[in-house]
Amino acid sequence: MGAGKLHGRKTEEDTIAELLAGARTGTSSSLVLRGEPGIGKTALLDHAAATADDMRLVRATGVEFEAELPFSGLQLLLRPALGSLPALPGPQREALEAAFGLGPAAGSEPMLVGLAVLSLLAEHANETGLLCLVDDAQWLDRASRDALLFAARRLHAEGVVMIFAARDGEGSFPTPGLPESRLSGLTPEAAAALLDQHSLAPAVRYRLLTEAGGNPLALLELPVALAAEGGSAFSPGALPLTSRLQLAFHGQVSRMSEACQNLLLVAAADETGELTVILRAAAALGAAVEDLSPAEQAGLVLRGDADGTTIRFRHPLIRAAVYQRAPLGQRLAAHRALAAALGSPEHADRRAWHLAAAAAGTDEEAAAALERTAARARERGGHEAAAAAYERAARLSVEPGARAHREALAAEAALEAGDLERARTLGGRAARRLNGAPAVNARIAHVRALADFWQGSYSAAHRLLLDGAGLIRDTDPGQAAVLLTQAVHTSWYLGEQQLAATLERLIALPLDDADPLAPVRPYLAHLDRNRSDRPPPLGDTLAAVRRRGRTPDQVLMILCGAALALGQDADAYELATSLAAGHRARGGAGRLPTVLFFVVEGEVFTGRHLDALATATEALSLARDTGQQQWVSQFSSVLAYLAAAKGEETACRHNAEKGLAGATAGTISPGAPWAHWSLGLLDLGLGRAEAALARFERLTREPMRHHICATRSTPDLVESAVRVGAQERAAEPLARFERWAASVRQPWADALVMRCRGLLTADDQAETFYTAALELHDQDGRALEYARTALLYGEWLRRARRKAEARGPLNEALEIFDRLGMRPWAERTRGELTATGAQDQGLRPAEGAAAGLTPQELQIARLAAQGLSNRDIAAQLFLSHRTVGYHLYKAYPKLGVASRSELKDFADQLGL
Repeated sequence: MGAGKLHGRKTEEDTIAELLAGARTGTSSSLVLRGEPGIGKTALLDHAAATADDMRLVRATGVEFEAELPFSGLQLLLRPALGSLPALPGPQREALEAAFGLGPAAGSEPMLVGLAVLSLLAEHANETGLLCLVDDAQWLDRASRDALLFAARRLHAEGVVMIFAARDGEGSFPTPGLPESRLSGLTPEAAAALLDQHSLAPAVRYRLLTEAGGNPLALLELPVALAAEGGSAFSPGALPLTSRLQLAFHGQVSRMSEACQNLLLVAAADETGELTVILRAAAALGAAVEDLSPAEQAGLVLRGDADGTTIRFRHPLIRAAVYQRAPLGQRLAAHRALAAALGSPEHADRRAWHLAAAAAGTDEEAAAALERTAARARERGGHEAAAAAYERAARLSVEPGARAHREALAAEAALEAGDLERARTLGGRAARRLNGAPAVNARIAHVRALADFWQGSYSAAHRLLLDGAGLIRDTDPGQAAVLLTQAVHTSWYLGEQQLAATLERLIALPLDDADPLAPVRPYLAHLDRNRSDRPPPLGDTLAAVRRRGRTPDQVLMILCGAALALGQDADAYELATSLAAGHRARGGAGRLPTVLFFVVEGEVFTGRHLDALATATEALSLARDTGQQQWVSQFSSVLAYLAAAKGEETACRHNAEKGLAGATAGTISPGAPWAHWSLGLLDLGLGRAEAALARFERLTREPMRHHICATRSTPDLVESAVRVGAQERAAEPLARFERWAASVRQPWADALVMRCRGLLTADDQAETFYTAALELHDQDGRALEYARTALLYGEWLRRARRKAEARGPLNEALEIFDRLGMRPWAERTRGELTATGAQDQGLRPAEGAAAGLTPQELQIARLAAQGLSNRDIAAQLFLSHRTVGYHLYKAYPKLGVASRSELKDFADQLGL
């Protein structure tokens, strides 16, 4: 059924035509076709290929047995595009070569392969565009699936169309964020038109139309089966349609010679369609190449490429019929023959899986081969495939100890793959087999805890970490410290008491002074709000850590978060931006959101809202594209805060709602603290002080009262309480804030204390507090906080009938609020100025010309102004170079420039 021959699919044909037309003008797009087997997905892919004209084409079909081989589906798909590999940036090229076994395994970041796929598709598209088709996508191996979906989500201006076809109810192909089209059965009219090519008696025709339910494949194949079987294909006690189609196909296969059937079985058990391998294996079963001819003549198999080196089944259900309906003994024999035919080193992974498939019980040879396969998959970033191989190796293991060891490895790999439920299950299974092995049990506890944590089960995760650390406290205190440091993170979500108790355990560990975590412990100890002494500078702690050897990124990120909690914003921001630069250079798209959260917090706290908007927007997109729901929650809430500052109520509430989603019984959502702060700030800015105060007071209660947002929002709480005349409601939170500020000893924190005292002071001493706060703000350079204090001071001066003096601080505040686009605060300040008798000078531009750019345009313009090429920028932002060019040329007219060289003149406006 080629182009123009489809029945009843006009809507889908029009959609595909629109996608292809867009690609020819440089626009990229993607589409997922879903539906039951035989519903017409493959026919639509064929139609797309036939109407693509001069566009380049890459195409592949997922195979169920392929799901255990990392990047196998991706390699088959991209084989025609590999000639464009040399054009990729070095790290991306090396990652893709390692994934395909064309180069050494470099242990690269998992998402770097996805970025390399995006770049390769953009290069191969050339000027004519590219159509990428993937059939039976539910059978893609996890590594291939993740890389392709990462690329699909970041397509924009490459001229690439990606169309995936996936069955309902089989395998797993989740595609959140991508457009989908669900195919239903043909209309009665279209079904009848499709059946017209067969000459059938009216009663048989009616029965076929009823039984097929509009399924095109059934309408094409069941009449053939009906003619061959003399009507038995429609005997009473109807089977499900898919099973009936398999029977119909199997009826065609069963009429072939025994040698032909053996050859087809080997082809069905193989995952690549490589004719040389299939024939070598089939020879052991008494079949030769000439035995393939009857199957080709019957249309059961087709040549897979122009040079005839591969074969493929005409429809996936034919493969399923051949394999699933063969006797078990014959299937085992086919896999043994394939294992023997794949004896060369480059086929070791395929051989291992065929050995496993040929095993009728435990088999240590197959188990050991699979364990080696799993290790190789892990090195190449195929963690899901590694988990599958380790798990299968465990089931094949003869010794219980070896089985438990492999289950533990499988749990670790599943965790690395993000398959959290599987990691928990495997970890629990291994733990039950290892009652007498504390070190391994502690390791498994760590895996299970992380799986619980990422699923939002903070309390269960915390208990596992504490128990795991307790198992090895005396025998391996260094590893116990790793678990307890992670437990500090989990306790953060449980409450202040749990945090203090965990810190106490960490400090009490008998840790060797040479351990990298030794200098981390005293720094983290200051997270206990009962401490009053000043924490050491982050730089000193980092230097001590690094003297003890290479520092894991996880430790550095924990130090970032601790530094922000201890008020060391500048040092935390410097460390976070350094870590982010490293992740960008290595292509660590999956790890970047974690680091960017610390970056964006530093930008918000210092009032750099335009920077924060760009950072949060990029990070939210990456978090969505890599499936990290925790960071989707967090960055949505940060965007809610930035919208609140501008008075954009709809956007604020929309993003805050996303930040509050995902809470479980007894735990808060990751983004809850920022969401509550955002909603409170929105109400405060819009003059709803009572609602704001109620929102801020939620942050003063467990389990959020020790969170960074609870601390930083205290001055907002004080202002809200004063505005509603309920100063007593601010007493305890302010006393807590003052104790914290006294311990961290930061000028900006002292300034906020002075501001709060000014608000709460009824007499002339308030002026002393306000002026002291402004002097401290000047030292620290936080323009927004200066403006907030200047506004309050100006209001106080006006109420004291010192109108002329009030205009100075009010004008300073207005300039900053206008520049930051903080409309409610600017309007409040204008009202105060009007009350002093000053003339309204109108709205001032927000952040200069750069304010007109989208967050992504701003990022790209900044990097271009620094002299980076489009390809360099693309590598940093995990985009294609064509998308970078598209955004850059949209930014030019907004900035009033005509070329890249002129961007340097806008360095100040772009924040360089």
